[in-house]
Amino acid sequence: MTITQLKYVLAVAEYKNFTLAAEKCFVTQPTLSMQIQKIEDELSILIFDRTKKPIQLTDIGQKIVNQAKNIVNEADRIQDIVEQQKGFVGGEFRLGIIPTIMPTLLPMFLNTFIKKYPKVKLIIEELNTEDIILKLNNGHLDAAIAATPLQEENIKEIVLYFEPFMAYIPEGHRDYPKKEIEVADLDLNEILLLQDGHCFRDGILNLCKNNPKKEFSHFQIESGSFETLVKLANEGLGTTLLPYLHTLDLKESDKLKLRHFKEPKPAREVSLLFAKSELKIHIIDALRTTIAGIIKGAIVFQNIEIISPLAKNKK
Repeated sequence: MTITQLKYVLAVAEYKNFTLAAEKCFVTQPTLSMQIQKIEDELSILIFDRTKKPIQLTDIGQKIVNQAKNIVNEADRIQDIVEQQKGFVGGEFRLGIIPTIMPTLLPMFLNTFIKKYPKVKLIIEELNTEDIILKLNNGHLDAAIAATPLQEENIKEIVLYFEPFMAYIPEGHRDYPKKEIEVADLDLNEILLLQDGHCFRDGILNLCKNNPKKEFSHFQIESGSFETLVKLANEGLGTTLLPYLHTLDLKESDKLKLRHFKEPKPAREVSLLFAKSELKIHIIDALRTTIAGIIKGAIVFQNIEIISPLAKNKK
């Protein structure tokens, strides 16, 4: 059997469809089917149960797929070894970033990185945490930037920085006169939240776990952007919480409505994520070093408390 044949097996296992797997592998469906059939004939077993829709792995097929992932990863590592030996930092690199980090962090480091490593072709996707985990595990991302810890068995996390939460309090609100606020001051019934699926939303809910939300409310809105939440707060429709880096771009008039939390300040942990196979680790290290060099001057808070990004139903 060949590495190419194993890649075909992995594609069918992922997409559960021979035609779609062939498209993703840039071969014809008959070619892909024939190569998988050769492996099955060689091993005298069936990897896939073709009678089910969508196609399913057999019990022995699942074990073969698990081993095939290891073999393909180790084969790819040979290229990594050669590139590191030559001191070459280049090639295609797929990076996922969650939506609440992308707009603020990416402009800070992207220009510096591409100038320093011009031979790296960065392919950047904005993805939620769930999709990032899936794509890292499937090998469709080389690395990602997200709020952590995530407690994923097959994913490594390197902390990049800690980003405090900031309260956005409009004029006329009872807490507006305060110079600093406490978590106990937060009223979950007043906080304007990002829509479900954003880990920053889950972080706020975890932060306010001891501040119960009442059943009655005049309206309920969940937005996909901090900009919308700020505008609604300015209209007197509630308060909101923002990640620190996002507050740097606010208008000066809006910055007057920001309040720090008393120490220890609630904060999120932002990390660089990658599969434990550590493929393309030389590019991952270059990315980490670049971001660390830029971010250290932007965030200087010390006494903080990390708020989990995990939804309450995930342990």
